[in-house]
Amino acid sequence: MNKNLLFVFVFAFITHSNAQDEPFNCDYNAYLFQYNDVYAIDLASGSSYNVATDITEGTINAAAYNPADGFIWGSLSYPSKSIVRIGKDFSTLIFYVDELSTSGRYIGDINTQGVYYLKGGGTTYYTIDVNPNSENYGNHIATNDFSQSLSIHDWAFNAVDDKLYTVEKNTNKLYRIDPDTNIIEDLGEVPILSGLNYTYGAVYFDASGRFYVSANQTGTVYVIQNVQDIDGTNAIDSNLFAFGPSSSQNDGARCPTAPVPQEDCINGIDDDGDGLVDCEDPSCSGYASCPVIVAPISSGNEGGLESNNRLSELINKRNFNRAKNNYKFDKASAKRLVKSAKYGKKAGKTGLQLSDFVPIETISEDYIIESSPTDLLNITNATDIYSVDYMKEDKAIATILVLKTDSGVYEHTKYICDRLLGAELLSVSTIEIRDHSFIKALIRNVDGSLEFVLSLSAKPSNGDNNFEVESHWNLDKYESNVPFYNFQIWSNSLDDLLHLSEEVVRLLDIQKPVTSYNSSAPPTVFVKKGKYHHGKLELQIVNSNKSESINFNAGLRATETNVLENITSTLNLDGNYITNIEVDTGSLFDIGFRIGDGIQTPDDLFMSDGPWGYDDASSGTELITYDIVPNKEAFDAADFPIERNIELIANTNDYIAAYRALTPKYNPVDVSNYNSLQFKAKGTGTMTVRLIKESISNWDAQYKTDVVLTDKLQDYSMPFSEFTSTNGNNFTTHDITSMIFTMTSETGEEETKEMTLEQLRFSTSKAVLVESLNDKIVISPNPMISNATLHFTSEDSESVELLVYNQLGSLVKRTTHETVEGKNEIKLGRIGLNLGMYFCSIKSNTKTYDPIKLLIE
Repeated sequence: MNKNLLFVFVFAFITHSNAQDEPFNCDYNAYLFQYNDVYAIDLASGSSYNVATDITEGTINAAAYNPADGFIWGSLSYPSKSIVRIGKDFSTLIFYVDELSTSGRYIGDINTQGVYYLKGGGTTYYTIDVNPNSENYGNHIATNDFSQSLSIHDWAFNAVDDKLYTVEKNTNKLYRIDPDTNIIEDLGEVPILSGLNYTYGAVYFDASGRFYVSANQTGTVYVIQNVQDIDGTNAIDSNLFAFGPSSSQNDGARCPTAPVPQEDCINGIDDDGDGLVDCEDPSCSGYASCPVIVAPISSGNEGGLESNNRLSELINKRNFNRAKNNYKFDKASAKRLVKSAKYGKKAGKTGLQLSDFVPIETISEDYIIESSPTDLLNITNATDIYSVDYMKEDKAIATILVLKTDSGVYEHTKYICDRLLGAELLSVSTIEIRDHSFIKALIRNVDGSLEFVLSLSAKPSNGDNNFEVESHWNLDKYESNVPFYNFQIWSNSLDDLLHLSEEVVRLLDIQKPVTSYNSSAPPTVFVKKGKYHHGKLELQIVNSNKSESINFNAGLRATETNVLENITSTLNLDGNYITNIEVDTGSLFDIGFRIGDGIQTPDDLFMSDGPWGYDDASSGTELITYDIVPNKEAFDAADFPIERNIELIANTNDYIAAYRALTPKYNPVDVSNYNSLQFKAKGTGTMTVRLIKESISNWDAQYKTDVVLTDKLQDYSMPFSEFTSTNGNNFTTHDITSMIFTMTSETGEEETKEMTLEQLRFSTSKAVLVESLNDKIVISPNPMISNATLHFTSEDSESVELLVYNQLGSLVKRTTHETVEGKNEIKLGRIGLNLGMYFCSIKSNTKTYDPIKLLIE
């Protein structure tokens, strides 16, 4: 018997005697082989998931789809001089080819006639017959040499012209190879790859002759249009296509006649089914009216908020104090970081500083500024903090935030929190640093800017002489109760993210040699975006591994002062790539939850609603009661709800204030579709209501109005026109960040102040509602600048007089008005009244009204 056939039979029997021999038959997936594991890749979205593990004893490379039999073939590192046929169930059949070299075969593809072109470095290549209808099936055809050597790592046949195409490392040139003549044609540098220095270890074609090129280190997939029409003189049309997984020791295979869905970019439809519409899709970058994917990113001064429920109130107080003290990070005056002679050298007697880990002159920045958010030190588990922004044309293009923790990893990552606050996780995959995979994410922020994000942590080991570097999606994968140096890196360029991350690891290695890397795989099912609304979590879930269902496990608090509750459920995805789903949670303040199939890496998220807080900073204020309770009444669907009610009691000779952020990060909210602020309230005396605008830096110039509270719960509605400022401008509502409710001691002596606020919401109504006033008069706004309105109720229709007295008791204004039964209003103008305090009273023949103070500013 022929020894080659005997070898085939022996391996087939020993390794896969039960092989089903089912071909792939030109499915739409691309397949990435890494060592002896297989990943399915959706080129349109870049998403991938592991479909098979350890399918062969040796490493698979030079993977290729065979149009002649529908199987995928590859070259094996072991057994020596062997190739392998792979079925759709990932069963394998091994062929021994004696003419092959013993190693180094990492480039391969198969033409339409079933001829396998296999190559390593140098100019030599092999052809092998893998057409099952051929008498020479599984045998060597020829060994040939090209006229020149190319630095390439994969090639692919274009089914349109049956030519081989490849892209060379370093030069980034596209080459066409005629397999019949061995002529290599230089088609020129690929524009989208210009300036890059990546290994292109996996390339693919689609039915139209589009050539897809994947960069090993970043996983970015680039597309070159219609390569069969390129002649070396005409322009090469190239672009980003998707952000896929990084890889090493890899190769790709795909049926070249299978189409790849394309995004239209201008029709408002998700044409390729990846959940991204038009300009959201990376493949539309720079096409039609879509901008190129380069945008300013957020500063390190704004980052670093922890992803758990124990610090929401502290973070809220920090943000409140920033707003109250008119804090703004000034990039123009920030300290610039300059590269010194000590850069990249082991720390000396001065000891290790966080700045020793910060790359300088690694990317094309114009300059670097320090942006450390030091006000996190007293409220998070960070014991030291340092951040820098990399500036280009005076805009931040990248940021590194370094935090030292003494007990456990730092508890915040951008991708855990931001998705439920208006941001979107567009993709999550891997990036290669020193031949190790780290998780990278692409996030679209609320303002539309894009950030590529990577987190890693280094813990001292071996008696503090070495570092162990880790990167996990789930924080509970890190060791607890040990110190870490934590790095959060984000950039508007994936290439810059890679270079910065590589340099961070290099700088770590200089200070303490890195002895190990421990990373987790990214989640295959994750929440792309979500929000909380009226007792429900509204989630859009990406399901790249086609799970039928996933588990939902959560811990939530109904209010800031409630205890944690646990809930679990099963979410049905039905194998769909994109699923929009609602999860009933009831009214809540914050929630942390995990979704997953119990096999792959789960996805973790944390969301906090805009929290309540109190300001008792005055030394003369003592807080007695502070309680947040759920709303008992449902909001109208047309309203903008400010969920949860507050009850507050304090003794003060100065002031006590409650504040409520509209978002956890004090991001501005546009409420211009509404006309008034409404709520139910009771309490003691006058309450000043401020609506805080991001565009106003002077706290004293924020817009405000006054209401008089009674001991009975009443409805209040304050049209935005009632809010006034010392700047004299009309109130605009496009950038409201928070609201402040302040009660002040009117005498300067200690008073007990009580405040209950319920059912807060922005409403489309313009009406001024003050129910059950009884004998009370309400003036709004108060203080008054140019005019104000008095609100009161009358038991009958009659003539009444409005009497205005100055502080000396002299009558300075008198007007007569006709009332109706029920609610009434009297407009009061400033004409004839100077700055100062006045007292207003209404003289009636049927009832007595309590006088009210009026302040004119």
